Amino acid sequence: MPRFTHLHTASGFSLRYGAAHPERLAERAAERGMDALALTDRDGLAGAVRFAKAAASAGVRPLFGTELAVAPPVGDHPAPAPGTARRRGPVRGGAFIDESAARAVFLARDGAAGWAMLCRLVSAAHAATLPGDSTRPVLTWDALTQAVRAGAPDAVTVLLGPDSETGRALAAGRPDRAARLLAPWRELFGDALRLEVVDHGRTGTGPGSLRLAARTLGFAVEHGVRAVLTNAVRYADPGQGPVADVLDSARRLVPVDRHRPEARDSGERWLKDANAMARAAERVAEAAGLGRGTAQRLLEMTEETAARCRVDPEDDIGLGTVHFPEPRLVGAARRTAGRVLRSRCAAGMVLRGYDRRRTYWERMDHELDIIEHHGFASYFLTVAQVVEDTRDLGIRVTARGSGAGSLVNHLLGIAHADPVEQRLLMERFLSKRRAVLPDIDIDVESARRLEVYRAIFDRFGTERVATVAMPETYRVRHAVRDVGAALGMDPAEVDRLAKSFPHIRARDARAALAELPELRGVDADRYGPMWDLVEALDALPRGIAMHPCGVLLSDASLLDRTPVVPTRSEIPHRDGEGGSPLPMSQFDKVDVEEMGLLKLDVLGVRMQSAMAHATAEIGRATGRAVDLDDPAQVPPGDPATYGLIRSTETLGCFQIESPGQRDLVGRLLPATFHDLVVDISLFRPGPVSADMVRPFIEARHGRVPARYPHPDLEEPLRETYGVVVFHEQIIEILRIMTGCDRGEADEKRRALSNPEVQGQVRAWFTERTGRRGYTPEVIERTWEIVEAFGSYGFCKAHAVAFAVPTYQSAWLKAHHPAAFYAGLLTHDPGMYPKRLLLADARRRGVPVLPLDVNRSAVTHRIELVSDVLVSDVGSGVGSGAGPGVGPGGGNGPAVWGLRLALADVHGMSEAEARRIEDGQPYSSLPDLWQRARPSRPVAERLARVGALDTFGANRRDLLLHLAELHGRQRGVYEGQLPLDAGDGAGAPVEEVEPAGLPDLSDVERLSAELGVLGMDTTRHLMSDHREFLAELGALPAKRLRDAGNGETVLVAGAKAATQTPPIRSGRRVIFTTLDDSTGLVDCAFFDDSHEACAHTVFHSWLLLVRGTVQRRGPRSFSVVGAAAWNLAELAELRREGGLEAVTARLAEGGRAVAPAGSGDAGAMDGGAGDGGAVPRRVHSEPGRAGSAAAEATWAAAEPRSNTEPPSNTEPRPDAEPAAAGRTIRLETGYELHPWADLRPAGEGAGTGRKLWHASPGSAG
Repeated sequence: MPRFTHLHTASGFSLRYGAAHPERLAERAAERGMDALALTDRDGLAGAVRFAKAAASAGVRPLFGTELAVAPPVGDHPAPAPGTARRRGPVRGGAFIDESAARAVFLARDGAAGWAMLCRLVSAAHAATLPGDSTRPVLTWDALTQAVRAGAPDAVTVLLGPDSETGRALAAGRPDRAARLLAPWRELFGDALRLEVVDHGRTGTGPGSLRLAARTLGFAVEHGVRAVLTNAVRYADPGQGPVADVLDSARRLVPVDRHRPEARDSGERWLKDANAMARAAERVAEAAGLGRGTAQRLLEMTEETAARCRVDPEDDIGLGTVHFPEPRLVGAARRTAGRVLRSRCAAGMVLRGYDRRRTYWERMDHELDIIEHHGFASYFLTVAQVVEDTRDLGIRVTARGSGAGSLVNHLLGIAHADPVEQRLLMERFLSKRRAVLPDIDIDVESARRLEVYRAIFDRFGTERVATVAMPETYRVRHAVRDVGAALGMDPAEVDRLAKSFPHIRARDARAALAELPELRGVDADRYGPMWDLVEALDALPRGIAMHPCGVLLSDASLLDRTPVVPTRSEIPHRDGEGGSPLPMSQFDKVDVEEMGLLKLDVLGVRMQSAMAHATAEIGRATGRAVDLDDPAQVPPGDPATYGLIRSTETLGCFQIESPGQRDLVGRLLPATFHDLVVDISLFRPGPVSADMVRPFIEARHGRVPARYPHPDLEEPLRETYGVVVFHEQIIEILRIMTGCDRGEADEKRRALSNPEVQGQVRAWFTERTGRRGYTPEVIERTWEIVEAFGSYGFCKAHAVAFAVPTYQSAWLKAHHPAAFYAGLLTHDPGMYPKRLLLADARRRGVPVLPLDVNRSAVTHRIELVSDVLVSDVGSGVGSGAGPGVGPGGGNGPAVWGLRLALADVHGMSEAEARRIEDGQPYSSLPDLWQRARPSRPVAERLARVGALDTFGANRRDLLLHLAELHGRQRGVYEGQLPLDAGDGAGAPVEEVEPAGLPDLSDVERLSAELGVLGMDTTRHLMSDHREFLAELGALPAKRLRDAGNGETVLVAGAKAATQTPPIRSGRRVIFTTLDDSTGLVDCAFFDDSHEACAHTVFHSWLLLVRGTVQRRGPRSFSVVGAAAWNLAELAELRREGGLEAVTARLAEGGRAVAPAGSGDAGAMDGGAGDGGAVPRRVHSEPGRAGSAAAEATWAAAEPRSNTEPPSNTEPRPDAEPAAAGRTIRLETGYELHPWADLRPAGEGAGTGRKLWHASPGSAG
């Protein structure tokens, strides 16, 4: 077989262009006998690192390049190729997609210099593109010239193909123009220039046509320019042309033109073998009127070009080599980084009072020895510098992860907890046997994360710092949307279909249709091979976003090793005016670690912002500063704090607010910080799956004695009553029984998660323990524990780092509840919607003060309320009490209320909210209108929720006056005199003269609050259903704790959260939390109830549930659901048919499954459903296809009309059985149900704003 190397290959990292993963391309190249392959993705190098790794595994030499759009030199404006005239796409998002720029391929050919040139060229192309611009990056000729002349000679080889200026001129039959356009390229690149010959069998003279390929080859021979043959590859295998068409449609925002084959992919752009490419060379040479010798020379030049493009991934790109910032930047100008680190650690010993403890000195020396062994001193100094700079800004910061187990990190101020006191191990974080770069994550306030980024850039400079990329890949919803749009389907139909799916992999679309009850209503066969296209898009990148926390730190050579692009996020300027776009590397977090770049995860944690806001409010309102990190102010064993935790009323508390955590807290009943550490460690998929929770709790409460596999293991297992909970305990078991050091023990522990080497670890363990005299029975019993828990346990250092803010947040809730809720509502840190937090505040006696334009701020604030309120809401911890005297000057506890924030008003910009706060107080409605200048919609929303009640009159009157003010303001623009705004700020409030209109009803007020604020602020939304629920005999949440285990109950409430997390049985369980104003009800629906309940639970907001009470402790209870109904439907049925009709409906059991994505009764407004909209047929005739395969695909992918019967009602043969036999195996070895731990389908019900599980996921 002849040799051939593809020099122009796009992977999926050519966003919405390439249709193959880099790994697949490398595999196919090896299978087809190729010894080298180039990856030349469009506009970047994002796939290069994983391509290099895949090529090494496949035994293929990787070549690296990129395809960029290049602007011509000034004065040259080549005409577009035939059929490529610029056309404006349809208004779909308002984007204008311009792909008219000519393109060129750049291949790195001179080792590190070539790679650096690629990085610089990509960076330059993106630098000229505004963040978020819909046009593609374009490399200007000046930037190209400057980069080439500044770099090494012959650093890159350039291919000019059909989409280049020269290629377009040849396509237009203008060889004279082609020669003129080629001249500047020849002058700049000389012998490194190549003309690219491409034949995809297309007709005409456009790109991919045989005639253009022949013209290009003849032109190259005539002008003495070397020519190479490529296939301009877009996918790995034949038959993937329709997938490329979908990607083109998604990129250009136009449907696939099924009537013009030339507008679709040719179907020939796959990774062909050498024989196929040799035939193409002969075909082109013959068409050009040249002999076979020319075809042979074309192939030889292609191979010669490939041979010259040599970049070694390790030596030239830097894979496997660590690059730290220069030591002088972190205080090691005259001394070595190691000496500076030791000096700072010694100072930390004195500062913390450890300097007289020998064990601490020994631990410090041991850790510094490990750090020096790896040469990582600069790493620790760099992280310490970032933490110090963050604290200097007054931003809360702490370390998380296994790095919290390092005493060096504690001494440097990176980690909070004392690792010696907490019995944490350095080896879980770093050892001499573990050469990978350690990973230290730091948590900062989410609201100020970009300030931390600015400090890092200021300290190290833009030449050393960039953020990390995060590929956004196709999952099922995006795939359905893009395929549906490509097919020209009705957008509303596509939207319903996409939303009916949970957030799962695109490749699982068919399996989900077969297995999930809530999807049974989708007529999958109507859409035919559409599902082939959906699944073919699985995991392909569809965009590159900035990682939410990853920051790269390197030496000054960073920009020669990674391309950087501007992002939409901006580094705020210190003066607060504007900012600069954050530069982002094109590599993701895995890639940068492979490249040896220091990745620091700066996680913006909303709970840290919430706690900072709470303490700031306490200081603002009382004048007393609260330092949560000061044990004198926040004592470690505070009884009120642990009393709150044991009560399970932990909504809003870090890590212990979810239904499962509240259940575990109610069973464990924590009383110490160690109990919190254990609680956090146990509530993980691994420990739950391995049944570690029950044995621990039984031993914790003395119901069973602590048991140890051997007396030697009592020391490491005593703190957990003989139950293995932490990774550190596995390390100690292996060390004690085998005699190895902790570094080797951790190495073996990590290997336990790999089934392929688990047998080797067992043999090692058996042999080493046998030699040390342990009996076979002890060895076998201990190995069972190690095998079961070794990969499933949790890192204790991680749990300790989490337990600190857990305790701090609970302390705030116990002692400063109003300030605590103010922080939560401002920064939204948890899993629950704001309306639930507000209800929790009411239940705990915190007065909720309404929105008021004269009192409310942009953020939530606390206010001292009247002594009169104390008798209404109670006193002490549960009544918003805080330190200080009461309002009347007495010595009783002060009662603080929670004032709602302007920022919660839907549609109000930050600038509008800031203007209102800055102008307070307002003397009249005209005064507010003139000085604050709210938009009319915002002003009307303020009126509807009572924020303008201070101006008198009722809310409907206020709305009328606002309309008048708006009309008079428009009159000013037409020459009328301005309205009288009164005396302005500081003047007495002038009440609006009543107009005699009826005020808003209670229902209208509640609707306004939910629609405008997303919260029911004056009364609970379930209050309207109390009488009806009493008639049905529904049990209020506050009385549920008195129900007996196994008792059948009816419960109801507004849905607050829905989850399907992994559980020990491996089954899919739907968990939902209901709020009925008296408390929370946690419900679980097991798979035997899904057929009847799943759709109702997912697509309704107000629910009535019948189930049995399950108790697992004095404060641990839930309801196992057997049936569920939409409460809004039942209430409507009660009004129309009476209680008898409702009773009859309940007797039927749960609601039958409705068509997924249909207008369920709770879909938007709680009214009756519309029966589900049926997808409509858009195209009535199949279009012409470029090939038989493509025509069959596009014709079959069209949905059938409404009247067309399904072709087959039997189960699909290609769908996997609905049985839950399939599992997903994670890297840890943990297995879970394929539909577990996923966000559920649907958008929910009851209101236009989603009011459950609404907060964005925080790092915690």
